[in-house]
Amino acid sequence: MKFTKILPVVVCAMVLVACNKPAGELVGVSKAVAFQEANPYGMLFIKKGSFMMGANTQSALFEQPDNEVMATIEAFWMDETEITNNEYRQFVNWVRDSIALNLLVEAGMEEYAIMSEDEDEETYRLNWKKKIPWGSPDEEIKEALESMYYSDGKTLKTTILHYRYQWVNIDQAVLQQNKFDVAISTYPKGAVARVDTSWVNENNEICDSTLYRPLREPKDLITKKIIAIYPDTLCWVRDFQYSYNDPMVHKYFSHPGYLEYPVVGVTWEQAHAFCNWRTQYYLSNTREWVNDYRLPTEAQWEYAARGGRKMAMYPWGTKYARDEKGCFFANFKPYRGAYNDDTGTTTMRVAQYRPNDFGLFDMAGNVAEWTCSSYQPMTNTNVHDLNPDYSYMARKDDPDILKRKVIRGGSWKDISYFLQCGVRTYEYQYESRPYIGFRCVRAYIGD
Repeated sequence: MKFTKILPVVVCAMVLVACNKPAGELVGVSKAVAFQEANPYGMLFIKKGSFMMGANTQSALFEQPDNEVMATIEAFWMDETEITNNEYRQFVNWVRDSIALNLLVEAGMEEYAIMSEDEDEETYRLNWKKKIPWGSPDEEIKEALESMYYSDGKTLKTTILHYRYQWVNIDQAVLQQNKFDVAISTYPKGAVARVDTSWVNENNEICDSTLYRPLREPKDLITKKIIAIYPDTLCWVRDFQYSYNDPMVHKYFSHPGYLEYPVVGVTWEQAHAFCNWRTQYYLSNTREWVNDYRLPTEAQWEYAARGGRKMAMYPWGTKYARDEKGCFFANFKPYRGAYNDDTGTTTMRVAQYRPNDFGLFDMAGNVAEWTCSSYQPMTNTNVHDLNPDYSYMARKDDPDILKRKVIRGGSWKDISYFLQCGVRTYEYQYESRPYIGFRCVRAYIGD
């Protein structure tokens, strides 16, 4: 009996000695392994570095110029091109299919769900391996999916394409009055978190409300959001009322000929939702634990646009918008209305011009790009010089001045001034334009 009780201790000691880890010493909980993050598909590695952040020339808009500051950026991944119609349609189709699967499950077709193993909870996951019976003549299936279509039974209601997601409001957690007291392991008395919540009413309208929730545990910091994710195709006419752009309204997002064109008509809020979906979609299909996809900070965007050149005026590295042969470097508005002199009239297929030194395409022209950063005229004066960023997650009841988001890069309808790496402007986070798109970044794990 005594031998039996001592045996496990002897075995443990032998294992520690065998692993060259002395018993009773601080050895950690697991063996350290070399980690190499896999290259995300369609993204390029942007190495860490420093650059001079700020405009290279005087503002053409007679604005007070912001200060130039030396900033250091840690390594990250960035999309090689702007998000295309083809890629955004994957998001739209996923939302459409998730709605269809839910409707089929609610109609009693349990083969389209994977039920929870917990008998006390009536929850389920969608069975994505089950093919959705689009166009099935089965009356039960047709009735289940009927609410997704208009009265003709063929045209999909794009207004029902809602994406539901949530995130933790770190900005509320770091407020001094909400500082977690590690000594007593609790939040201070009277701590309140300001968060948003969303719901859909009986008329299929998305409603938002700002809550002031007592902060007692981490879940009280969660904001829940519902976003209508279909692009605003009417922006082509709304923004250019005395211009015939009707073909773009009807075909730009839906026709195969525009698959590799940058998606436009997407608000900052829709781009933010896309990044969340892209993260969840990736994590649900791989076991690799990585950082979230998100919009770039304006410092990341400017650093990437300069392509490793500390003082580059344009992404291609020169002070001019065309080369020695007179060919333009990007798709923008040269001269007075001669849009097609650069071979593009409105948007063009991505990657039609040569990339910058990081290998990134269209960092100037084609479409301007959303960043995650909030706009203030003199941001550089206040931000840190390491990974600088000024971000504010505006709530429903905030004034519009707090809903301005920085856009960078210029577009097909802009003059060359807006194509400069250091030039910044803004748009409201709820606005959609036919000249604004976006690309994603993902923080790199390691040095």
